[in-house]
Amino acid sequence: MIEIIILALLAARLKGHKLKPLFTDWPIYLVLSFTAIYLVFQAGVFSGNYSLVQYADIFKILYLSSFIAMIIKYGLYKQAIIGSTFVILGGVLNDIAIRANNGKMPVFPTLSYWTGYVSPEVFSRVEDIHSLGNADVHLKFLTDIIDIGYSILSIGDLFIRVFPFLIIYTAVKMTSAREGQVGV
Repeated sequence: MIEIIILALLAARLKGHKLKPLFTDWPIYLVLSFTAIYLVFQAGVFSGNYSLVQYADIFKILYLSSFIAMIIKYGLYKQAIIGSTFVILGGVLNDIAIRANNGKMPVFPTLSYWTGYVSPEVFSRVEDIHSLGNADVHLKFLTDIIDIGYSILSIGDLFIRVFPFLIIYTAVKMTSAREGQVGV
């Protein structure tokens, strides 16, 4: 999920907002701590250690919860409601794909084969909700088809990522504006 933080920071910077003020408050460091843990998860997968995969769903909840401090600190309630709506919609889309495919989320790796993130035998070795996609998959467009090399996402996963993007982007915007008003 580091890519979402980077995209939000990049979008804010391209809009002319200052990034530095965000990093003078503590809430961003809570989010970055969970992002660092996520990177450990990813490093484990790249090295063939799938023992942490079983905790991925719990971790996703903790990661998204780490934004609560930022929401409260900056009063980002409107963005939190909008983002939460996207999280719910993304979850529903993922649930639809899972139900349509007998309780499994089919995954269609492409780039991840090349980067070494996954191999075909991983799906038989790792016991979780994911399965290697094939021609029998229903509602393929809702399954994990968006391969970014170190993660394979569904449309639902993209919707879920709107939440952290909105919170980070708006927090940068607010802290940048607040710094611009100092001394005025």
